[in-house]
Amino acid sequence: MKKLAIFASGNGGNFEALVTGIQQQQVAAQVVLLVCDYPTAPVIQRAQRLKVPIWTAEFKQFADKAAFETAILAQLRQREVELILLAGYMRIIGPTLLQAYPQQIINIHPALLPKFPGRHGIEDAFAAGVSATGVTIHYVDAGVDSGPIIQQAVVPVEPQDTLASLSSRIHQTEHRLYLQSLVELLEDK
Repeated sequence: MKKLAIFASGNGGNFEALVTGIQQQQVAAQVVLLVCDYPTAPVIQRAQRLKVPIWTAEFKQFADKAAFETAILAQLRQREVELILLAGYMRIIGPTLLQAYPQQIINIHPALLPKFPGRHGIEDAFAAGVSATGVTIHYVDAGVDSGPIIQQAVVPVEPQDTLASLSSRIHQTEHRLYLQSLVELLEDK
């Protein structure tokens, strides 16, 4: 049973899809911790409902990124976390966590990387008028959405799409693809 931590900063749709998907499909993994950098984020209520332990702290409580990540690392080690999944975590992972978990931190991004990296992948793709965008699952490295790609799925942009309708289809694809990628990675190892 692989011990996982999920890092999230917001609503928690991907967090919930992963936790429930792991349980429903009887994946050989267990989410042992939610790390959240916003104590009032809606993902916290989802974690409470799903009975996932939570660690939350605001970045401004710490002297710098290294101190913040050292506090996170202590929580991860205490729970023997083996793999980290980022699910809407809005902080760039720094050297402290990257060195402790090399090739063991995975992110989901709502665009077909390397196009449209960063915080606004859906909005940027929609504004660019592309005919297709999608979802990327990738390993985290020191760059912004620049790590090796694990898997991608294309989401067509329909002529009648609004930003809301495109976002909805991308989120549906995210929920399916992240769990599928996790299952395949666990089976490979």
